Amino acid sequence: MQGQADAGTRGQTLRRALTLRTVISNSAGLTFATSSFIAAAQVARTTAGDAAWIAVLVAGLLALLVAQSFAELNGMMPTSAAIRVYLQRAFGANLALVVSGLYMFVVVLVLAAEAMVLGQALHFELPGVPAAGWIVLLLVVALWVNLRGVEIAGLFQDVLTYLVVASILAFSWLGFAHAHWRLPNALHPGGAGSVLQAAAVGVFLFVGFEWVTPLSEEVTDNSLVAKGMTGAVLLLTVAYMGITTAMGHWLPRSALTGDVPQMVFAVRLLGAVGGLWMVLICLGASATTFNAGLTAASRFLYATAREGAAPAWLARVHPTRLTPENALYALFGVTLAAALAVGLAGGLTGSVDLGAALEGVVYTLASVAVIRLRRREPAAPRPYRAWGVPWLQIAVAVIFGVLGVASLVQGGLTSVLLLLAGGGLVTWYVWRVVPLLRAAARARREAARAARAQALRGPGAE
Repeated sequence: MQGQADAGTRGQTLRRALTLRTVISNSAGLTFATSSFIAAAQVARTTAGDAAWIAVLVAGLLALLVAQSFAELNGMMPTSAAIRVYLQRAFGANLALVVSGLYMFVVVLVLAAEAMVLGQALHFELPGVPAAGWIVLLLVVALWVNLRGVEIAGLFQDVLTYLVVASILAFSWLGFAHAHWRLPNALHPGGAGSVLQAAAVGVFLFVGFEWVTPLSEEVTDNSLVAKGMTGAVLLLTVAYMGITTAMGHWLPRSALTGDVPQMVFAVRLLGAVGGLWMVLICLGASATTFNAGLTAASRFLYATAREGAAPAWLARVHPTRLTPENALYALFGVTLAAALAVGLAGGLTGSVDLGAALEGVVYTLASVAVIRLRRREPAAPRPYRAWGVPWLQIAVAVIFGVLGVASLVQGGLTSVLLLLAGGGLVTWYVWRVVPLLRAAARARREAARAARAQALRGPGAE
């Protein structure tokens, strides 16, 4: 790939150390955030009776179909640049850069919105504790463990993700036990229209699982990314089915429309102990989101810089820990500033809807990319082949295209303005800045080749 030998990498590459357990925890942990509880409550509110699990199951199946497309693309192109390379090969370089740049822009906004939601949960249980302090602490911890090396960041992610999932399953079990396992309306969701409407909300419980693909250069085996995405979607489906149904059974409609439905559910179920336990779950869920977000996005930024489409200093790899340290510092600074700005502004819900809209676009493009590359490169090696090409991919592309547009409309003027601002900035960057960066990268490579040639000829050669 262009620029892989650029001096910015200093001859270093990332370390292959991640196993299936950590691939699953990164894929699931980035998705399962404090803000997920709000979406889960919305699913429960949309579905009649105790049948919210049906809508979540439908949403999980759709996410599993999307995972098939990413698995095939990742198998063909296992790179930290991930979605940018997939789209470049299928649609061309400029579109790939615009979409992936806007994707990064929205990831930062969504992480900032997650910080806001965490602040609301903390204020509910601990009103005297400033939420900004917890947000800064979690981001600093995520930065520190990432700088220490991918093994440390991976272990941190493993412990927190599986503890959070186990706690969510425990809360679900306790909710069902307190109801004496009687859920009389569990098979009566209120009609197909109700299920489809709830599933449309539910699919965005899973968005972000594909951000594990930038870790492709750090897994011990390339096949682990496909397996990990599938495992994460299945794990999330079980956890979401439980907590969504439990909250829908225990909470009145007014509580399901609130800002902190999970806190109301926890207090109603277990009192003060439940509230404290849920605070810890929220802290853990946000920590997994911040940690996995920094890990994956820094690799993406590193690979983009390595290939000449971002400033070369972002491609620096620590000589012993083999982490993209400058990319980590840059993302930490931008995310922290965005999170604090959102907190001071009192919320930026349009960023969540914009994130959902762009995820719908990316899922649509990934599905179409699989079909396009099957036709253009039928003989290309495909270690993993997606199911049902092309018909399932066409159906998924249509579904997520519609959902993406619906999310943008739901976000209203705020989402549209953010999209225009982010899209304008990214388009200017791709057409004006990237050519200059690539020219500078070519000059560095030519200078390096000339220096090597001179060294081979000897000090006295002209």
